[in-house]
Amino acid sequence: MVQITLTATPTEQELTAIGESLTAFNTADVGPADRLPLAIVLRDDDGVIVGGLSAYTAWGWLYIQWLWLAETQRGAGWAGRMLDMAETEARRRTCHGAYIDTFNPTALKVYQRAGYTPFGALPDFPRGRTRTFLQKPLAPV
Repeated sequence: MVQITLTATPTEQELTAIGESLTAFNTADVGPADRLPLAIVLRDDDGVIVGGLSAYTAWGWLYIQWLWLAETQRGAGWAGRMLDMAETEARRRTCHGAYIDTFNPTALKVYQRAGYTPFGALPDFPRGRTRTFLQKPLAPV
């Protein structure tokens, strides 16, 4: 007999079983992802983190999960520099594309200035905003 349950507090074991099973299925279906993390950390003179980018590469793509800058660092070109660094490393890893998403209108402009183009949108995600998905081809090194 199969049972189905819903929980707001999944165990680490449950999440691991689901993740490993999906990874095994995808590997059999399209080949290994060769997923590798990538992070860029921006620190001030005191060593305090004032910005950063968290991403990973998989299946020939760079996925930028998070890009954050402290208010004091915004407008100084750090976002563009971090994107460029991540893209350079992704190319070194033989990635052919990059993607990112945002619901912040200012970030959207930054990403578009960096060469990212929208390929999809979810209106009211969150309510009153649109989550935009962007991509950028990465030329070989």
